Amino acid sequence: MRNCYISRNYKSVKSAGGRARTDIEKIMDDMGFHNLALPQSRRPNMVFDFFYTFTGVVKAVLSMRRGDTLVIQYPMKKYYEFVCNMAHRRGVRIITVIHDLGSFRRKKLTVEREIRRLSHSDALIVHNPAMRQWLLEHGYRGEMQVLGLFDYLSPMPITSERPVPESPKDYSVFFAGSLSVKHNAFIYMLPEHLKAHKFHLYGSGFRDDLAREELVCEGFAADYELMENNHGDFGLSWYGESLTEGKGMIGEYMAYNNPHKVMLYLRCHAPVIIGKTAALAPFIEEHGIGICVDTLENLGEVLEKVTPEDYRRMRENVRAMSDKIASGYFFRTAFTDLTRRMS
Repeated sequence: MRNCYISRNYKSVKSAGGRARTDIEKIMDDMGFHNLALPQSRRPNMVFDFFYTFTGVVKAVLSMRRGDTLVIQYPMKKYYEFVCNMAHRRGVRIITVIHDLGSFRRKKLTVEREIRRLSHSDALIVHNPAMRQWLLEHGYRGEMQVLGLFDYLSPMPITSERPVPESPKDYSVFFAGSLSVKHNAFIYMLPEHLKAHKFHLYGSGFRDDLAREELVCEGFAADYELMENNHGDFGLSWYGESLTEGKGMIGEYMAYNNPHKVMLYLRCHAPVIIGKTAALAPFIEEHGIGICVDTLENLGEVLEKVTPEDYRRMRENVRAMSDKIASGYFFRTAFTDLTRRMS
């Protein structure tokens, strides 16, 4: 029996989704999985592309044997149900790793349609207990395994370390992501509530006309640059136009998903600030790797209650968690536990 996965040659890993998929493929390679790589056409002819890819899918599945396990990363843009059906006919069991649900953030699928689609898989690896419960309540009946955190690999070890601030008044916060008002208007409202704590921003779309003394725009930085040299004692995981969490579609998304941004902050050895209703909040509290808040309106006061001793303990916990996600610990553990139960 073999463990296999279907791979596509992703054109870019700049997005969080692409990076997470690529890291999981690398971990599976290290675990000895067989890569059923699908060819990716570079031709603009849509008809040719369809038959070229479809032929590759068929060849990949026909290469599998009874008793094999196939891992699929979801969403799979095309052929997900077709691949599942073909694999089952060959006596192959299927495990699906969920990165995103179309019925959440993008609303591209109805809930019923998505559950029917996922029900073609024998088991799911899901982000967190909240996502597991949501899928259970909406009708998924296969095995499910909670991942915990997405692993986040890097090409080199972190060699630098920010000193622990001497006083809570010296703490600073950093944010990596879109700096546009359209996507994250909260950025430009936050300075009023920071009590002079610096807010370092990494990304594009900064509005110079809305600049404030507390906002320090650092420009775009690659993830490995942030890991090695970031300006900030805490990483902020927040989205949208409100300083209060849980509003609108973004609030629903955060209530069930693990933002890849959180794993980046942990790899930067920075404790995380996140909303109390976010799906990752219980994990962050349990492992002592950050602060959970229901609003950013009192963030300055919250920061100044964290003693340097408290911060030092948090960062020690973060460093240990960073080592785990850098080694592929979470996917390896989730896959091993799940397949053991399915045996």
